[in-house]
Amino acid sequence: MTIRLDRRLALAGLPALAAVPAILGGAAAQTAPAPAPAPAAQAPGFYRFKLGGMTVTTVHDGFRDLPVQGFVRNAPLEDVQRVLAESFLSTTTYRIPFTVTFVETPRGLVVFDAGNGVTPAGATMGRMMENMRAAGLDPAAVQTVIHSHFHGDHVNGLLDAQGARAFPNAEIVVPAAEWAWWSDTGNESRTPEGQRPTFANAARRFAPYNGRVRQVADGAEVVPGIRAVAAYGHTPGHTVYHLADGGAEMMFVADTINRPELFARRPDFHAVFDFDAPMAEASRRRIFDRVSADRIRITGYHFPFPANGYLAKDGNGYRFIPADWSSAV
Repeated sequence: MTIRLDRRLALAGLPALAAVPAILGGAAAQTAPAPAPAPAAQAPGFYRFKLGGMTVTTVHDGFRDLPVQGFVRNAPLEDVQRVLAESFLSTTTYRIPFTVTFVETPRGLVVFDAGNGVTPAGATMGRMMENMRAAGLDPAAVQTVIHSHFHGDHVNGLLDAQGARAFPNAEIVVPAAEWAWWSDTGNESRTPEGQRPTFANAARRFAPYNGRVRQVADGAEVVPGIRAVAAYGHTPGHTVYHLADGGAEMMFVADTINRPELFARRPDFHAVFDFDAPMAEASRRRIFDRVSADRIRITGYHFPFPANGYLAKDGNGYRFIPADWSSAV
């Protein structure tokens, strides 16, 4: 028997081709077991692009869901839901992505913040290490961990499951203002109650790096081509970082905002996690005016993966424009 695979069958793809053994008949076709179902795992979560002579890799660390109600402190729930609905996002559950930015520089591999770290089995976050492996990034090769601030989802990944250094050869760079606040327990009474656990948690996460921590001031060059830019308000020393190589520029904007679909479009919204909300709003407007006017590419910690693109001024807010995927390497 001769079977001709015409164009229609070929275009039907593998499901159609899988029927051929049954058409041919024979013992093999009659007794062959059904194929096992494909696993439900997604593709590895990393994305690369060039910034001058540097290579940037964004690595997904999972997500966390919170109720929409109460997430914005200074606006009616209906206003928040309307903005979310305009971006086709849930109006009841707010999903926060986590994405960590790595940069391969002439001075070695740099990472901005450390991710959620070890999480319980079944957790939706804490995926950074597995996605680093998929991207070919070795924690032992990281030379510098540069922190924006000390909230747990940014510092917990400093430790491995045994409580040892997750980045064994890294120097840790911290904003001096952030370090000064959270290392002084006398500030606890002046800290919002929900953020007071940061004092003990930060002390624990940085302890194994004793002697390897370097404080930097606003405007300081952290490593060649990377400079600290104060963006206080989300925390007392929250800092973003400007990268430049030749004419290429990028800004890691950290937690200047949470999801851009909500907080870029409405920079006047105050997130529940902001330490000093009016100061945080002033900082994001100043940073976003700069990156939009100068057309600087950005990466954000809570932006939808692959968490990089541009901001354009749009009325009283900003519009996030994901980078062209053809720029990937």
